[in-house]
Amino acid sequence: MSDLKLLALDEEDLSIISAHLQDAVVQRVDMGFLPRAQRFALVLNRFDWDESLQEGAQLRRRAGLHFERVRGVQCRGMDVAQQDGVLNLLAVTFIPGDAPSGHVLLTFSGGAEVRLDVECIEVGLGDLGPAWGCAHAPHHEAERGDKPDAGSERAFGRMSGSS
Repeated sequence: MSDLKLLALDEEDLSIISAHLQDAVVQRVDMGFLPRAQRFALVLNRFDWDESLQEGAQLRRRAGLHFERVRGVQCRGMDVAQQDGVLNLLAVTFIPGDAPSGHVLLTFSGGAEVRLDVECIEVGLGDLGPAWGCAHAPHHEAERGDKPDAGSERAFGRMSGSS
């Protein structure tokens, strides 16, 4: 399969990117906000659901995800000063505001969230290299689901960036 390269300019496009990123893992140190450039970017290891379903192999791919026209970034359910740790991405969604602006919400397991204040939806996703095998496919218990922990009820805190 060729490398995945997607661009999202509306909610429907964003839902496709979200589907490709379900169960991607990202190290906290691999996320960053560049205020002057109005860009939030992260590098993650996505589970390649398409390839895994077709070939029966369980594969991950390194991918880059970037959001343009970002006016601010806030986090909830995580200590923004702590850069170590791994997060499991569950979904990327859009919360409309005054059209075309709104918030893009990155929801992680355990109740952690990153909320981007955006002028509009402008998102790019691209694979950065070849796939590699992994021991297990992600699994979700249908009856339990992922429920936020008690810390997720805190207000969003600002994520600082460098420019």
